[in-house]
Amino acid sequence: MSTQDSDAASTAESATRTATGSDADTPTAEPVVDLSGVTFGYTSTPVVTDVSLAVDQGEYVAIVGPNGSGKSTLMQLMLGLLEPDAGTARLFDESAVRFDDGERIGYVAQHASAAKEMPITVREVVKMGRFAHLTLDGVGDLNRDTIGALREAPLETVRAGLGTVPAIVNAIFGRLSRSDLAIVDEALETVGMSAFADRRITQLSGGQRQRAFIARALASEADLLVLDEPTVGVDAESVDAFYDLLGALNDEGITVVLIEHDLGAVVDHADRVVCLNREVYFDGPTEAFVESDALARAFGTEARVLTEVDG
Repeated sequence: MSTQDSDAASTAESATRTATGSDADTPTAEPVVDLSGVTFGYTSTPVVTDVSLAVDQGEYVAIVGPNGSGKSTLMQLMLGLLEPDAGTARLFDESAVRFDDGERIGYVAQHASAAKEMPITVREVVKMGRFAHLTLDGVGDLNRDTIGALREAPLETVRAGLGTVPAIVNAIFGRLSRSDLAIVDEALETVGMSAFADRRITQLSGGQRQRAFIARALASEADLLVLDEPTVGVDAESVDAFYDLLGALNDEGITVVLIEHDLGAVVDHADRVVCLNREVYFDGPTEAFVESDALARAFGTEARVLTEVDG
C-alpha cells in the first residue's frame, strides 16, 4: 500500500506518545481506548482494515476522513457497539463489547438532533445521565444475600425492612436523590443551559440541543466523551461556543474523541488527528497532520482546505 511509510511514521509517533504519555500526571497506565489490528465489514468487504490505535486518558483526538471512510463504524467499534471481525477492541482495559460501566462514557451520536422530536424538557434529558448510577451495586454496606433478595423480590424485601435505606429505594424505583439532582443542576450550569432547563427539546436550536446532550454526559460523570459529527446543522456562532466548551471539559481531564467534517475546527481545537479511509493514513499531532500529505492521499485529492486554514 502507498501508506506504508506514513503508517510507519505514525506508529513511531504513537509509540513515542505512549511511552512518554500525553500527561505526566496520568494516574492509569492503560489506555482509555485500545484497538489492535481491528478489521470489520458489514458484508465480505471490510469497512475498516487493520486499524491499531490507542487513546490515553485526557487526550483530545479528532478522527477525519472522506464520506464512507469508516469513521462512524470505527467509533462504534471503540464503544463496543460492533464486534471486530479480526483484532481486538478494549475500553478502559476491558473487552469493548463486554464493557458495561456505562456511566463512564458520554456518547453524542451523529443524529442526536433527531431528539428534537422528543416531547421532554432539557432537565429530563440531563437526568438520564444519572440513571446508570441507580444500581444496587452502587449502594454500600449491602451483603450478597440482601442484594439478591432485592433483585428477586424488591417490594417484599423493602416491606420486610431489608431495604429501607433511601439509596436502595431509589435504585429499585428509579428515583433520583437530592445529590443526583444537584449534579444535574451543576451539569446544566457548566454548559450554560440552566435558563433552558424547563424548555422542551423541540424548542431548542441545534447548538442548544447538543449542549443538552453534553450536559447529560457530564451528569453521568463520564470519563470519556465521544461525539460523532456533533456540529452538523449548527450555526457558526454556536459551533465556536460548542468547541470552547469541549476544550474546557478536556482541560478538566475528560478524554474527548471526536469525528468531525470541519477540518478548520479540527486544526483549531484537537491535539491529535487520526486520518482514516478504511485504514489509518495518519495518527499524530495536529501540527504534523497539517504539514503532511495524509489528507490528500486519504481523500484522493489535493488538501487545499488545510492550506487555506493554515494560511
